[in-house]
Amino acid sequence: MTKKRKHQEDFQKVKLKVGKKKPKLENATDTTFKTKAIQIPEQLREDGVLPTQNRKLNIKDLLSQMHHYSPGVKHNALLGLKDLLSQYPFVIDAHLSNIISEVAAVFTDKDSGVRGAAVHLLQFLASKIRAEQIAPFFPLVSAHLSSAMTHISEGIQEDSLKVLDVLLEAYPALLTDRSIILLKNFVELISHQQLSKRLKSREKLSWMLSVNPNRRVTSQQWRLNVLTRLKKFLQAVVDGSSEIEDEGLEEQKDGPHSVRNPVCISWKVYANNQQHIQLFENGGLRPKINSSFRLRSLATVMDSAEKGLSSPENLKGFIEIIIPLLIECWIEASPAQSAPILGNLLESESQQLMQQVLSIIHLLWKLTKRHDETYKMELWLRMNYLVDFKHYFMRHFPYSLQETVKHKKKDSCKGNKYCVTSSNSVDHLLLNLTLCDIMVSLASTATLQMDSGWLDMIRKFVTDTLQDGSKLNSKQVNRLLGVTWRLMQIQQNKVATEPLIKAVYTLYQQRNLLFPVRTLLLKFFSRVYQKEDMRTQRIRSRSKVLSRWLAGLPQQLALLGLKNPELSNQLIDIIHSAASRSNKELLQSLQATAARIYDPLEGALVLLPAETQRRLVQLVYFLPCLPASLLAGLSRCCIMGRMSSDLAATLIGILHMRSSFAGWKCQVQDNSVNDVDYFSFLFSTLIGFSRKELTDLQGIRGKPHISQTQLSPVRLYLTDLDQFLHHWAVTEMICHSLSTIPSQSQCFDILQTGICKYLVGLVVIPDSTAGSVLCAINKLLDEACILSETLHKFLASCCYSLLYFLLTLDKEDAEHVQKREVLWGSCISALALLPRLLRLMLQSLQVSRVCREELPVVAQLLRLLMQHGQLRSHMITNEFLVQQIIKDIMTLKSGEVQEQWLTDLHYCFNIYLASQPQGPGPVNAVC
Repeated sequence: MTKKRKHQEDFQKVKLKVGKKKPKLENATDTTFKTKAIQIPEQLREDGVLPTQNRKLNIKDLLSQMHHYSPGVKHNALLGLKDLLSQYPFVIDAHLSNIISEVAAVFTDKDSGVRGAAVHLLQFLASKIRAEQIAPFFPLVSAHLSSAMTHISEGIQEDSLKVLDVLLEAYPALLTDRSIILLKNFVELISHQQLSKRLKSREKLSWMLSVNPNRRVTSQQWRLNVLTRLKKFLQAVVDGSSEIEDEGLEEQKDGPHSVRNPVCISWKVYANNQQHIQLFENGGLRPKINSSFRLRSLATVMDSAEKGLSSPENLKGFIEIIIPLLIECWIEASPAQSAPILGNLLESESQQLMQQVLSIIHLLWKLTKRHDETYKMELWLRMNYLVDFKHYFMRHFPYSLQETVKHKKKDSCKGNKYCVTSSNSVDHLLLNLTLCDIMVSLASTATLQMDSGWLDMIRKFVTDTLQDGSKLNSKQVNRLLGVTWRLMQIQQNKVATEPLIKAVYTLYQQRNLLFPVRTLLLKFFSRVYQKEDMRTQRIRSRSKVLSRWLAGLPQQLALLGLKNPELSNQLIDIIHSAASRSNKELLQSLQATAARIYDPLEGALVLLPAETQRRLVQLVYFLPCLPASLLAGLSRCCIMGRMSSDLAATLIGILHMRSSFAGWKCQVQDNSVNDVDYFSFLFSTLIGFSRKELTDLQGIRGKPHISQTQLSPVRLYLTDLDQFLHHWAVTEMICHSLSTIPSQSQCFDILQTGICKYLVGLVVIPDSTAGSVLCAINKLLDEACILSETLHKFLASCCYSLLYFLLTLDKEDAEHVQKREVLWGSCISALALLPRLLRLMLQSLQVSRVCREELPVVAQLLRLLMQHGQLRSHMITNEFLVQQIIKDIMTLKSGEVQEQWLTDLHYCFNIYLASQPQGPGPVNAVC
């Protein structure tokens, strides 16, 4: 009892009284806590109601319905998404991640209607979303696409090709970044793996075409659909590689004679360290490094799968898989399998399948050329596939299309449902040309004898096609010329190349060729000419056809004119290239056609754009002879204003270099420019108007075209400002050319004779012509030059007419005010250089009552002449004349109130002439 009592005492129960709180335990945990609200206004603020579509569903509602089990709900959700996003495009940016993930997830949906709606929505989104926006989410899209392509359901596989079409159209670069996975998916769509029977070990797997009877289309049609997409995918890979040259002649490699456009460099950007300077061994717009060593790029740290087809190993591996499958597809579609009786006639579907097979092989061949060891790759391709290609591809070459035409009951083929005819169209041509392109890439000069059999077949086909005269499009001609060029490189003797060039020339001579076709033919001939010209003189053998083509280019340029400026520009480039190489046939043709090309009214020089005009002006330097008629036309081109003054100055400079006054140390070509003809050109260009135009001006009277004074027999025809400025710029270049002639006195005599013969005696003279004559006199005048009295009087009349025009010019007349500086300077310089000229002009100022309205102008002129520093001494010499003019003016104004202009005239005379001050400063103001 004692032990039990003690035990109870240790665990004695505490009795609680009603209404009393339970006492806290000693080891009790305090669970009380306090809270405070956190205010985040920006996050808690609602953006307002989300936009909805016609069913009052917003973007969140529609995206949530994408997970519904019902296909109808998902289909309606996709349609609603398209409707909502088309009405509110800004929703796309706000919910791009969710939209992409939900749409990509239904690529593998079991319902075909849902998949179709997803494809339509994806096509809509592709037009709204840029590549840089979708790039972060594209791995997810690519993964769903790959899952759809390898799905067990045939319908999902078929719809995956539609998704692929949309992505290839909108985002080819993003899609080709994952080429290895997608290429394997393409292979699995048309084939399956099997163990190689030739190998006892299971290390290597081979692929064979698969047949699925559950598909809605035939096996051949399914393969055609897959291969069509594979061709588009490989084309995107090729387009994404800048190192691959296009087939044919679209883009030629930069040769030593090719024209390279300059690269514009802003040195301020480099000076401020905003951009680093990158150096290349070869410049141009597409710099390439052709060194024997290469720096390691970032691509080397990637694994083989990430490199894609840029890795030689991956490319070889894919070629080893796909080529046997393509050959099997070819065998099924070849004429021997489909219609043995028809020989090489193809049905439309077979032709399409064979075209896709060859196109894929051709693209793979192009991908092999971007690797460093291209020659080794070509040897590997030849060693592995030439035998099969000759056996299967060249067996029925060339191929033609079999047309299946359904006739009416009353037709002549009454008993037959279909009438089989051979096609005369060129639909089959691309198939044959692609095959030719593939085969010639496997041949070389070293293997010419071994390959002569099938090379002769290709050469005959190419020659017949070029000479056929059928209308060919640019793609066919481009491939055709590419094969022709390759054949010429394989066998470079004239016996083999001349028939090919002749066949191309036959096509070139056709009328109404499309512009792209004509351009390709021009590039081809230009390339052949440059290749031929690069050979040494000892082994060079001129092609007669090529010489004939070159000789016809100038005539084509003259006929073309402004009808096609781009084509004209290409012709000029080729002509310039051949002329710079002194091609005899071309220079003779250019000489014969020069009058038409440089015709001032309808010639190519005045019709084509400015940059093309510059190239034509440069061609003048290469002309063997420059006769008087051609120089007359060139003079009219310079002064008519249909080409810029800078270009006219360039032309004048070129003619000066061709003349005997250029100062050549070596002997120039005899009789290229006759001295008399050259001076005629300079004088005609200096005058700026033809004899007929000057004659027509004599009948013009009154303002606003004529400036007339009663104290001078010369009236001024006021030219437009643009015409005046152009003529003055040309005048400066003419004066420069005249000043470089060694015998200045003889040159001045020729100029004096021309002025007296063609200008003296005219009543109306253009203001630009009068100013140009004075400018030339000032430039050529020296102590040995003697002016005739006739020229003195003519120049004096011109000077007063010009000065009168400038002093009576209204300041508000902005067009003519800009002429003031150059005309005033020419007059003052002439008066300062020729004292006799100043005296004659003062003598002509015989004022009378007939010209009282001109008295203020005469007074202002005298005052300005007296104030001018260069004329001060000459005016002092003619003090008596000036005094007599002032007396005559005073006599006419006697009895009237003296005006301010008369007071100013008296003041200037007393200051500058009567007192004869020493060392006055010049006053160079007009008013």
